[in-house]
Amino acid sequence: MFNLKDKLLEEYGEDITQKIIDGYEAKRCVTLRVNTSLTNNDYIEQILKNNNIEFEKVELLPNAYIIKNKKEEDIKKLDIYNNGYIYLQSLSSQIPPIFMDLHDNEQILDMAAAPGGKTTEMANIAKVMITACEKNKIRCERLKYNIDKQNAKRINVMQKDARDLDDFFTFDKILLDAPCSGSGTLDKCELDEDLINRSVTFQKELLSKAIKLVKKDGLIVYSTCSILKEENEDIIKEHLGKDLELIPIDTTIYDLPLLPTTLNGVLCLYPNELYEGFFISILKKK
Repeated sequence: MFNLKDKLLEEYGEDITQKIIDGYEAKRCVTLRVNTSLTNNDYIEQILKNNNIEFEKVELLPNAYIIKNKKEEDIKKLDIYNNGYIYLQSLSSQIPPIFMDLHDNEQILDMAAAPGGKTTEMANIAKVMITACEKNKIRCERLKYNIDKQNAKRINVMQKDARDLDDFFTFDKILLDAPCSGSGTLDKCELDEDLINRSVTFQKELLSKAIKLVKKDGLIVYSTCSILKEENEDIIKEHLGKDLELIPIDTTIYDLPLLPTTLNGVLCLYPNELYEGFFISILKKK
């Protein structure tokens, strides 16, 4: 383990680093997403009110709610949780699918799908055909469980490393929520440096594979729960101007805890009581 603070100081400076450390230590609010495959927001809001649960809607995310006065274990006791009407999911994790620009009948690849929050969210957004890959057997079973519980349709689960997919596959769009160091989701400023190095290698290989599999002019949304540029901007910079074009995200229209980035048009969040540290970019195959 090494002290992450020195790395953050080098990347962000003292003031922003302190804000990040405060975010690590902050008590995160419970947040959830309404599963519109089974129910609607009005019904869920009424159930929450009936149970004296205070909530707040999120402008950026049409089916997301912040729970103000209850803990996660309280929400898990509700029928709407147990029957799959809601899914406990961080706000940051809910953002990448909304930038996929999904349309009915498109072929979508989710390259690292478990536990399935983003996979099932995409199934809520449009009637797309999703191939969801997960190489780990236990995580793959969890993915299948969450898909079944939420009654999500048109999803083909493959217990497979997405890097090993045959190149004859083609997809309209790809979600690459890459395995990472988790530097945006820590509870203290410590991290395994070897994990960062392994993650970077994995991320590069996954993105190179995504470029092969996505159709010309198709989109790749690349995201991580890391706030380190070597896992984020540095990964996609290698391909910009050659294989990929960056589709800018207008960060000014959202009330989000933004970190400075070395690329204009990408989104990087610092952790606070509402959001996990997270990176999101939209890429178009040239």
